[in-house]
Amino acid sequence: MRKFSLFILLFLSLHFSAQNLSEVQKLESLCKIWGFLKYYHPDVAKGTYNWDQQLFQKIDELEKISNKNQLNELYSNWIDSLGKVETCLPCQQEDSKIYFLKNFDLGWINNQNIFTDNVVQKLNNIEKNRLMGDHYYFGKGGRKIFFRNENSYGSKYTSKQVSLLELFRYWNYVEYFFPYKYETDQNWNEVLTEMIPKFAEINNDTAYHLTLAELVTKVDDSHAFLFSPLISLNQYGRRTIPVEYKYAEGKLVVTIINPIKFDEPNLLKTGDVIYDINGKTIPQMVNSLGKYIPASNSWGKVKKVKNLLLFSNHDSIDLKLERNGQNLALKIKTYLLRDIVHEKNSQPEKWKYLDKSRKTGYVNMELIEREDLDEMYASLKNTESIIFDLRNYPRQTILPLSKLLLPENTIYYQFNYPETHYPGKFYIRKNSIGRKNSEYYKGNVVVLVDENTQSQAETTTMMFKQHPKAKIIGSYTSGANGDIIRFKIADLDTSFTGLGAYYPDGKETQRIGIIPDIIIQPTVAGIRKGKDEVLERALEYLKTGH
Repeated sequence: MRKFSLFILLFLSLHFSAQNLSEVQKLESLCKIWGFLKYYHPDVAKGTYNWDQQLFQKIDELEKISNKNQLNELYSNWIDSLGKVETCLPCQQEDSKIYFLKNFDLGWINNQNIFTDNVVQKLNNIEKNRLMGDHYYFGKGGRKIFFRNENSYGSKYTSKQVSLLELFRYWNYVEYFFPYKYETDQNWNEVLTEMIPKFAEINNDTAYHLTLAELVTKVDDSHAFLFSPLISLNQYGRRTIPVEYKYAEGKLVVTIINPIKFDEPNLLKTGDVIYDINGKTIPQMVNSLGKYIPASNSWGKVKKVKNLLLFSNHDSIDLKLERNGQNLALKIKTYLLRDIVHEKNSQPEKWKYLDKSRKTGYVNMELIEREDLDEMYASLKNTESIIFDLRNYPRQTILPLSKLLLPENTIYYQFNYPETHYPGKFYIRKNSIGRKNSEYYKGNVVVLVDENTQSQAETTTMMFKQHPKAKIIGSYTSGANGDIIRFKIADLDTSFTGLGAYYPDGKETQRIGIIPDIIIQPTVAGIRKGKDEVLERALEYLKTGH
């Protein structure tokens, strides 16, 4: 009898424990249900309710709830209060579109550790009878969606409720509209679990902005950013050293000494190789700053962070550097940007010949405009080779260039577009470019790329790859491709990629970048000598064939 009683007590204890929910579990479920109802429930998605106020109310009510049954009673009553969900006949019709479903995951609806059968049934019914018409909280312009009708609560910290709202709002943006959610380093559900306590503990403006920046960074997307003057001034600084430099081999090579408005000497010299800043190596600096700067990969992180490395709010920075074979430790004075004179460089040519025999042409893709293309091609079409420099951002010249250079219309990319009547799903379309053209360019097409080759530049590279004699030379590209969605979070400008972009066979480029046929990166020695090693490697390829 005693053993039986102990068994009953143990069973009741375990059962009671299983029903109890942590604060994070409750808020996780609230975030997901609030976002799901916002985008799926016919009346909520039409803007019938003040959805932010409903969230604030539920956050307060959660504080009085301790177990699963109480939580589900709250959710069941909430769903019922939103009105009857009518049968949606168009929702049942089969769609001829081909869908990309790696991001689509409503499996949490059926989690019986959190939800009762009653709530599970109601959520599944809403999915099956979702809104199919115009949506109050987002629209579609051209190829991508845009967010709308979101209340702003300013960029200053005001309350725990507002902080959690901004977390929930952003988390659901990514959950339903970010095409590369499945590729983030950290599972997006785990991001929510981690970030809820951080947002709940915020108590000042600086912590608010840094926590938002940390959240945005977790999308691992070079298109993403969070523009916060507070972070820029407090985290990075408003003063810097009056030099320009290039990054190579984990070091900074000084290339230009900028004058200042005062008659003060600069202890640095061109060719100096900086390897330590205030006691940290350059890779350590990149890692510490990178916590708040999103990027698709490590080279994309370096691209974004490297311009911040010599900023500070202090009057000087301690540097360790190598000069003429000697290691030096110098304390270098910093200046406000307004006190530094940046001399204007002469404007480079849009296109030119690289040899006297006019066998090799060169095109700067950052400068050449659509209206320049016919003149450029008339000048260079009889060359043996054209080098297109895409270590920059082009000016929407991809379509007219393809008609000049390619021999035929060809599929060069696959794009995944957001499905507006089924949030979380993306549909697939193949994209073709070029035209049937017997007068296409018969010479070699060489494309120079590096981490600055991003988005439209990567798409343009893919167009060039369709040329029968194309060769890509340089280092891995940024790995962020697809149109950008710009919006605000906590009244701060931000963005992420809005379309999925892939090779024609579905192979990914996001986070990977376009892999060059010949890989070559700048070196410290080359930068010191003023060489363009990537261009030199391209000329070597054209000369030797390898």
